[in-house]
Amino acid sequence: MLLAFGVSWPASIAKSLRTRFVRGKSPMFMGIVMSGYVCGIIHKTLNPPTEPGIEQYVLWLYVMDLLLVTTDLVLYILFRKNTAPRTA
Repeated sequence: MLLAFGVSWPASIAKSLRTRFVRGKSPMFMGIVMSGYVCGIIHKTLNPPTEPGIEQYVLWLYVMDLLLVTTDLVLYILFRKNTAPRTA
């Protein structure tokens, strides 16, 4: 899931930047997703893996995904009043 979301958010960000149009996006959904990532970060911080391995990289996936969703939310706030997509 972390990898799938990590791939899909950049596409959403690129579309928002290209069109400057965010209709159909839900800030509440993005907030819920962000809170899930924050909970994952807290959990991984309080319960670090005992041996080095792939588990240590999960924390960085949470952080990267949180930054991507935060970027998309900021773009939503910036472009929410635009009434039509910008054509290229």
